[in-house]
Amino acid sequence: MDLMQKLTILADSAKYDVACTSSGVNRGGAHGSIGSASAPGICHTFSADGRCVSLLKVLMTNVCTFDCAYCVNRRSNDVPRAAFTPQELADLTIQFYRRNYIEGLFLSSAVLVNPDYTTEQMIKALELLRGPYRFRGYIHAKAIPGADPLLIQRLGILADRLSVNIELPSAASLDRLAPDKKKASILTPMKQIAVGHAQNRKELAVYRNAPKFAPAGQSTQMIVGATPETDRQILKLTEGLYHRYSLKRVFYSAYIPVSQDSRLPALDTKPPLLREHRLYQADWLLRFYHFDADEILDDDNPNFDPFLDPKCNWALHHLEQFPVDINRAPLEMLLRVPGIGPKSAKRIVQARRHSQLGLDELKRIGVVLKRAQYFIVCKGFTSAHGTNRRAIASALIDPNVFTAHTEQLSLFSLGETPQLSAAGISPDLTLPQAKEAAISCIANRM
Repeated sequence: MDLMQKLTILADSAKYDVACTSSGVNRGGAHGSIGSASAPGICHTFSADGRCVSLLKVLMTNVCTFDCAYCVNRRSNDVPRAAFTPQELADLTIQFYRRNYIEGLFLSSAVLVNPDYTTEQMIKALELLRGPYRFRGYIHAKAIPGADPLLIQRLGILADRLSVNIELPSAASLDRLAPDKKKASILTPMKQIAVGHAQNRKELAVYRNAPKFAPAGQSTQMIVGATPETDRQILKLTEGLYHRYSLKRVFYSAYIPVSQDSRLPALDTKPPLLREHRLYQADWLLRFYHFDADEILDDDNPNFDPFLDPKCNWALHHLEQFPVDINRAPLEMLLRVPGIGPKSAKRIVQARRHSQLGLDELKRIGVVLKRAQYFIVCKGFTSAHGTNRRAIASALIDPNVFTAHTEQLSLFSLGETPQLSAAGISPDLTLPQAKEAAISCIANRM
């Protein structure tokens, strides 16, 4: 099998690994070396003919000893198999870089022979890139659960970011769908990376030329929709991962049926993309808006509202905390107002030191008044807070849900999410009728 055939197979097999991260690393070029890494991201430039230069996203191999039910590369799947040698992968990366196709490498792998052997192969490829090829570009490597801690340490010295995929939201689901993987084998390297990264920062504070260990931190990925966990269970797990392991990001991947298995949803089940979208919105609230998972979802409401984003849904359930006085409220409360983001909240705090703020000033600052007007008072403006919940819900309902041409958030994609099915909204309704039905669903839950 020639190199291009291997690339075709292994790049296609890698498409299910989420890699939409910025590099998080600043490393300039150096004389005698090639490549560099920029913290804001590596997917923001275009070649002369209009192609986006990006990561080479590829697997070391898709030959796997594991038999995870949800994975296209599972041992029992009849798919074309291939494996790069470390030299082939290093050569390919450098060739693509020199042609301005890529600016970095995203390297994952199936488990060939065992976790240690697979990790050793990945390390050899990265040692070639960092050593003889003197490549200083961004590298994101997937740590293989079960690999020896010394190998994880070596991998972290060579890569800018490491990730360990937690795969499924609970140990029970992992035992059921991925019997070769155990919760402990996933969390152990995750903890090692977190501790190693923290120790390395202390070392660098004392000696700036100390070897850097995964300077861009670590991330993980979770499959959503293959197992029965609620949104609240997933969000609580996410919160715990952020707190315990200092993760930079938790990525959510809507389950895509790629193989037949009685333990999985049917092959004709559409990916729960709306649910994935809501999880990302809630994840943003955890990381930048100082929300707790228990505030966003609770035992009475364990799943996201399909028609409202999580922040608007929280505000509608807590109208007693509004309206907020823009010129007096603390930053923490400003962040709770729909239509006000972290940047605009900080701008409000700075601007109100000099003068009272009204609607015109808020609009220039970047506040989305279409949403915020129901929850604020400011100079010359009294909130429409007295409006009933149904009217506010009508104004806040997510318009993307009714965008028929947007497959990801289309209300009319039958079976897209359990929430939409449970809401009982018929795909035969006209758009105004569907919106009215959605508003009624929201009002009934208040």
